[in-house]
Amino acid sequence: MRFAPHAALALALAAAPVAAADVPSPGEIVAAAPAAEWVAIAAEDLLIMTLTPDAKGRTRRVVIQLMPAPFSQGWVGNIRVLAKAHWWDGTAVTRVQDNYVAQWGDPDGEDAAKAKPLPAGLRTMAESEYVVPPYHDGESVVRRVTGPRDFYADRATFRQGWPVAGAKDGSTWPVHCYGMVGVGRNLSPDTGTGAELYTVIGHAPRHLDRNIALVGRVVEGIEHLSSLPRGTGPLGVYETAEERTPIVSIRLASELPAGERPRFEYLSTEGATFARYVEARANRRDAFFITPAGGADVCNVPVPVRRVAAR
Repeated sequence: MRFAPHAALALALAAAPVAAADVPSPGEIVAAAPAAEWVAIAAEDLLIMTLTPDAKGRTRRVVIQLMPAPFSQGWVGNIRVLAKAHWWDGTAVTRVQDNYVAQWGDPDGEDAAKAKPLPAGLRTMAESEYVVPPYHDGESVVRRVTGPRDFYADRATFRQGWPVAGAKDGSTWPVHCYGMVGVGRNLSPDTGTGAELYTVIGHAPRHLDRNIALVGRVVEGIEHLSSLPRGTGPLGVYETAEERTPIVSIRLASELPAGERPRFEYLSTEGATFARYVEARANRRDAFFITPAGGADVCNVPVPVRRVAAR
């Protein structure tokens, strides 16, 4: 697979000015997308994390979409095992570091005498699995998002609805954008099991790409993690049990009764609407903007995801 410039985007970077009143915003472009360009997310690819209610008694629920094949499938498989075993029930959010990550798992996970036993069937992954070898799958029509280059890779693009980076040889890897979910680990060669997870709640820490497994993204409820008090310990770790936010449960949506399963769709990154959306994000010409940027970081082009009503 070779990365090639996307003609529409190349044209967009040199396009003549257009009256702001005539130019739809990125949100308006997405809102007008035809139904055929929205892709349903399967219930078995959604994790539902329920935290204890907030101070006003309101439910706090976070929905995570798991990453599709071929990315991080060993870790994703472990997460399915952990969810089906209800392993996370009674664990907690253990770390919140400002402008970085919120992390959850077993608060006693580093203490062998107190750690919660892991379920059988978990795999151990190699560091080589952080990167996916070249393959063909109908890559996004948006081949080059950032203009001439990405600061962390040869190219940045989208595959199957996900932001990824890649090398000239065609290998690819998912990237640490806001809301992405990754696997906590200790020092190399440890790669983590998936029992310890985090989500990005600050500026995209792209230096972590290819160093940690990314397994999904938060599609709803990120505010319940990003707004938590920052930990006072090193790296934002909560120093006392009272500071932690307990996790009531984490379930695959497919485990829930059919009527209780949330339904989501993402905008296909292979469609014409997404190409227009990327161009609009790279060159804002709607009323508020004065000077188009002429490009966009891959993390500044979030793939639209929407909740849909039950059928």
